[in-house]
Amino acid sequence: RVTGQQQDINNLMQEKNDVDEENAYLKNEFSNLYQKLKDKSQELKDTEECAQKKEEQSRLVIKNMEEENKKLNTCCADLLNDLEKLRKQEAEWKMEKSGNDARIKNLETDLTEAREEIKELRITCSNLSSQIAVKQEELSHKNCDVIRAEKELQELQNLYRENTEHTTQQAELIKKLQDLNTD
Repeated sequence: RVTGQQQDINNLMQEKNDVDEENAYLKNEFSNLYQKLKDKSQELKDTEECAQKKEEQSRLVIKNMEEENKKLNTCCADLLNDLEKLRKQEAEWKMEKSGNDARIKNLETDLTEAREEIKELRITCSNLSSQIAVKQEELSHKNCDVIRAEKELQELQNLYRENTEHTTQQAELIKKLQDLNTD
């Protein structure tokens, strides 16, 4: 009977070790996921900052173009007296406007791409947060299992100690009975 209990204790100790190993693995996986979340958050922050800078640059370019446009309009008004000069100035203005429009279009495309990238990073962050929540829940369940196993081990150790005490008492009683029998 004692051997069976010892085997049970050994089995429980093995289970506890297995649970401890799995717990350590889950903690490590949680740590890795948390680091990935931090990395993705930093990446998202960097991307948002980059998008904000591009947006500010776009606004500055547009403002500069608007100011340039005003200058060109003033120039055109001043050059109305000379038709040949006006035509040359108009051709130059059209070329500049075309280049500016192309730059604005490129900047708008860049801004759209940056917004899409931010959107994807937010989805990735959300997915990682969900994975972390699942891992934390698993970790919580494993911790409960470890606590339950430790309690069971304590109970078995108490039973083993009581059994040992009873065995000792029985041995003493047998010895006394043998002594009495001899007497």
